[in-house]
Amino acid sequence: MEPVIANNAGQLLELVERSAFVGFWRLDARTSTLYWSAQLARLHGAPPGYTPTFQDALQHFADEHRAEITARLRACQEQGEPFDVEVQLHTLQGRRLWVRCVGQPLRDDAGQIVGAEGLVQEIAPAGYPEGTLLRHTVSMGGALGSGEAFVTVDRQGRISYANEQAEQLLAAGGESVLGRKVWSFFQKRARLKLEERFTQALEKREPIELEELDSQVSHWLELRGFPFGAGLALHLRDVSSRRRAQQHLTLLEGSIARLNDIVIITEAAPFRAPGPRIVFVNEAFERRTGYTRDEVIGHSPRFLQGPDTQRPQLDRIRTALEQWERVRVDLINYTRSGEPYWVDLDVSPVWDETRRLTHWVAVGRDITERKRDEEKIQYLAFYDPLTQLPNRQMLLDRLNEAVGEHGTTRDGALMFIDLDNFKVLNDTLGHQKGDMLLQQVARRLRNCVAKGDLVARLGGDEFVVLLENTPEKPLDPLTAAQVVSQRILDGLGEPYVLPGYLHHSTCSIGVTLFGKLPSSVNELLKQADLAMYQAKAAGRNAVRFFDPEMQAVATANAALASDLRQAWRDNHLKIEYQPQVGMDGSMSGVEALLRWEHPIRGMVQPDQFIPTAEETSLIIPIGHWVLEAACAQLAVWANRPDRAHLSIAVNVSVRQFRHPDFIDEVMKCVKRSGVPAGKLKLELTESLLADNLDAAIAKMRNLKDMGVRLSVDDFGIGYSSLSYLKRLPIDELKIDRGFVKDILTDGNDAAIASTIIGLCRSLGLDVIAEGVETEEQRAFLARQGCHRYQGYLFCRPLPLTQLEAFMDQAAGGSGRVTPEPSSAVS
Repeated sequence: MEPVIANNAGQLLELVERSAFVGFWRLDARTSTLYWSAQLARLHGAPPGYTPTFQDALQHFADEHRAEITARLRACQEQGEPFDVEVQLHTLQGRRLWVRCVGQPLRDDAGQIVGAEGLVQEIAPAGYPEGTLLRHTVSMGGALGSGEAFVTVDRQGRISYANEQAEQLLAAGGESVLGRKVWSFFQKRARLKLEERFTQALEKREPIELEELDSQVSHWLELRGFPFGAGLALHLRDVSSRRRAQQHLTLLEGSIARLNDIVIITEAAPFRAPGPRIVFVNEAFERRTGYTRDEVIGHSPRFLQGPDTQRPQLDRIRTALEQWERVRVDLINYTRSGEPYWVDLDVSPVWDETRRLTHWVAVGRDITERKRDEEKIQYLAFYDPLTQLPNRQMLLDRLNEAVGEHGTTRDGALMFIDLDNFKVLNDTLGHQKGDMLLQQVARRLRNCVAKGDLVARLGGDEFVVLLENTPEKPLDPLTAAQVVSQRILDGLGEPYVLPGYLHHSTCSIGVTLFGKLPSSVNELLKQADLAMYQAKAAGRNAVRFFDPEMQAVATANAALASDLRQAWRDNHLKIEYQPQVGMDGSMSGVEALLRWEHPIRGMVQPDQFIPTAEETSLIIPIGHWVLEAACAQLAVWANRPDRAHLSIAVNVSVRQFRHPDFIDEVMKCVKRSGVPAGKLKLELTESLLADNLDAAIAKMRNLKDMGVRLSVDDFGIGYSSLSYLKRLPIDELKIDRGFVKDILTDGNDAAIASTIIGLCRSLGLDVIAEGVETEEQRAFLARQGCHRYQGYLFCRPLPLTQLEAFMDQAAGGSGRVTPEPSSAVS
C-alpha cells in the first residue's frame, strides 16, 4: 500500500501548472528514488520521463553550488530544515541556468521525515530589479561580455543595440544592423514566426525561445528573448553545425536502416551520466533486441547491459569516448527478454566539416553463434570430452605454474597412471565398453584425490595426477604421493560393472617429485613416464618413483643425435612427397616429408628423429634445405602446364620458425626460385603458440604479406590456443590423423573433427584432413564439409621420380587420383 504523505502534493503540482519555468521534485529516502516532473526534465534540457539517480542529479548543479545544495538537502532530511536558495545548474546541453531551488521535508502520516520535496524555478540572480535589461543580461551569464551574440530590440522590433558577435552573425558585408527590424534578417517563414512571437512576448511579458530559424546569410540561429521596459533582449546562437549534422543524420538513416548489422547512433554527449542518448536505431537493432525505436530514442544505451556485460570492455569504450577515438570490442548485451547475446561492436566518432564531434555511430555484428563455437572448441581444448577430465593442455598450464615457469615455484608430485592390458579389453569387447571403463576410471580417480589436486587424461588409457604443496593445502609431496598412489591402486583394482560383464583391471603408476631442484615441464613428464614404464616392467599393478638411473634412455637419445648429425653430413636424408587431393580427386599439391634410412637402424620414423633434430638445432639447416628443395621443385613444375597449379606444403618446426633469420630465408628461397609465393604453404605446429604469441603472430603476418600460405598442422592435439585462433593470419587448419583414424568408431574423434570443420567454415578457413586411409573416412569427412584430403587412400609418400611417374599415370587416365586398392594396409 502507498504511504500517506502529509504534505499536499496536489497543491505543489497545481503550483507547477500555474507557474512558468517551474519543475517539481520528490526524493523518497525509504526507497532511494527520485522523481522529476516533466517540466523539471525540460528545464534540464531532457525529454519528459527523464529521471536521474540522486547522485547524477547533484552533478547537474554548478561546482560552486553543489556542496551547498548537498548540505541543505541533508539538513532538510535529517533536521527537517526547509531551504530556499538561488544557485546555478547545467543543462544536458551544457548551458548554465540560474534557478531558485526550494525544498521542505517529506513526512509520512506519522509525521516522520521520509525524504524531501520541492520546486526548481528558472530565474535571474537576486539583487537586480525585475524586468530590467541588466537583470536579463546577468541571468544569461553576462551576455555583454560572454562572447555570445546579443541584441536589444525596441517595442517596434527595431534593433537598438548589437554587440560585435551579433553584427557578424546577422549582417553580410559588415553593414550596420542598428535601426533595422530584427525579423528582416530571416527568411520569410522564420520572419513571420519571429514577428508573431515578438508581439506575444511584449503583450504577455513572457520569455520566448525559438530554435533553428534560417537567416538570410545562410545561418541557422537559436533565439532566447526576455522582455524589459524598453523592449526585448535577444540572445542569438549559431546552430548551423547542429542543423547540418541533423540533416546528415537523416540522410545516413536512410542508407543504414536496412543493414543486417545492428546500428545505433547517439548524440555526442559526454560519457558520464546520463551519457550519450540514442537518436537512431535501425531495423536490425529492433529485430535482435526486441526493443522498438520509440522505446529507445532519447535513452542511454546502458539499458542493453546486464550481469555478464564485461566491465573491462565498457571501460575501454568509456576511455575511447572520452578521447574521441574509435574503439572495437566484443561485448555481451541483453535483449528485452533478458537473453544475452554477443556483439562485435565498432564505435566510431562522426565529425562535421569544422571537425566538431556531432554523433557516435556504433555498428554491431551478432557473433553469438561464433562465440558458442569458440566456447565448444575451447572446452575441447582444455577438457577431454569422454571423461570430462582436464586434458594435456590444462595439465601443462598447471605444471608451468607449479615449476616456476611464471615466477612461482612450488613443490609437489607428478603421477602417471596407465591401465594394464587396456588394449585387450578394447580388442575383445569393443571400443564402446572401453570408453565406459575409462569413464568409470575417471570418476574413481577424482575420488582418490583431495580438492585442488588435478586429475587429467592425456589420451587413450593414460591419466595424470598432480599434487601440489600450497598455502591453502600444505602437504609433504613424498608422503602424499605414497598415500594417493596406494589409494589409486586400491580404487582402480575394484571390479568394474560393464553391460553384461564384470571387468577386473589394474594400473601401473609412475611418480616423480619436483620442487627441490630446478626441473622443466618436459623433464618432469619424461621422468614420470619412465617411472610408469618401470612399474609396468615390474609386473604391473605397481608404483615406481623416478630413479636417476632411468636416465639411461638419455644415452640412447644422445646416440641417435650423433647418428643424425652423421646422416646430415653424408646426405642420407631424403625428401618424399605425398599428394593432397580435392573433392573430385584432382591433385592440388603435395606435402614434402623428411625421410631417414639408417644403415643399421633401418628406416627411422620422423617422430623419432625430428625431436632430436629440434633439441640439437640440426633442424635449422635441415629445414632450410627442405625449403630450398621445395621452391626449386615448384620452379620446375611452373614450366609444365599440367603441374603449374600444384603447391608444396613444408613443415616448419618451432625452433626453425623462431629463428631470427627465418623470414629472410623464406623470402630469399621464393625470390631465388622465381615461383609465386602462394604456391608455397608452410605447415606450423600448435606448439609455437605456447608462448610469445604476439611475436609469432607478427612473424606470420610478415609471411602472409609476402603471399605465402599458412596452415596449422595436427590441429587439436598440441597447445590448442583456440581462444587466439581468430587472431592468427592463417589460411588453413589440418585435421590430425589421430582424429581421422577412429573417426568412424570413436564418437569423440568424430565430434572433434566435425567441430573443427564447422569452426573453419565460420572463420572462412580452408580445412584438410590427413591420414585418410579408407573411402568411408573420406565420405564421412565430405559429409561434414571437408573436401581436401591426404593419406594412403590416395597415395603413400613417394620419392620425386616415383611421384612424377604417378602423376603421369594419373594424367594418362582421368587426370584424377584414384584410391589405391590396398591403401589401408600400406
